Amino acid sequence: MLKRADRWPTDSFPRRATAWAVHLMTATGAVWGLLAILAVFSEHWIESFAWLAVAVLVDGIDGTFARWARVKEVLPHFDGALLDNLIDYQNYVIVPALFLYRAALLPAGWGIVAACSIALSSAYQFCHVEAKTPDHHFRGFPSYWNVVALYLFVFDWPQWANLVAIGILAVLVFVPIKYVYPTRTKRLPRLTLVLTTLWGMAALAMLVTYPAVPQWLLIGSLAYVAYYLGLSFYNTWADSIRAPRPAL
Repeated sequence: MLKRADRWPTDSFPRRATAWAVHLMTATGAVWGLLAILAVFSEHWIESFAWLAVAVLVDGIDGTFARWARVKEVLPHFDGALLDNLIDYQNYVIVPALFLYRAALLPAGWGIVAACSIALSSAYQFCHVEAKTPDHHFRGFPSYWNVVALYLFVFDWPQWANLVAIGILAVLVFVPIKYVYPTRTKRLPRLTLVLTTLWGMAALAMLVTYPAVPQWLLIGSLAYVAYYLGLSFYNTWADSIRAPRPAL
């Protein structure tokens, strides 16, 4: 596929049009996030998650297309990474924070506190120059607040438990654990990609079957979460073992 993208010079119309098309695909994430916000204000909770699912799908594939089209070479004046970060902050942070605040999943008076803690901790994470490591990991909890919102919504835990969970995850943003980047991991890449795809299908199935989500579906989705965390913790430990020790 890369050879096909390189058939024309970098400044040719086909290459530039392709690069702009990839950026446009990325930019649609802002639209899906806006539709998710409108659904939250209308208290259409499942619809909000559906729009977020579309945004996650776009976010999951646009990077592959961007590398294939070599957008940095073709459009060096346009910062696609900045565009991606802006949209990710909207869809992975602001929309879920608003959802958790509006869906009455938190104790009275604490909803705004939890939402602000999500927004502030994630603002730090998104702006940290080492938020993504050279070996394609997220340093600190990678602001998967949309996934957090999904589980808190589906499991219907006590409000105080939801508040505690959010507090712990907000703190983990600052803890330098290396979390797996599912589409770019170097350890078990195929298995991780397959399991991530299956988890995505399970998440959609949970939304479709809500509120009568089958128990086996919940257990299966949590098995992937356990795999993801286990691989992340193992990578963090393995890399710390290989890291050179400072001279005495």
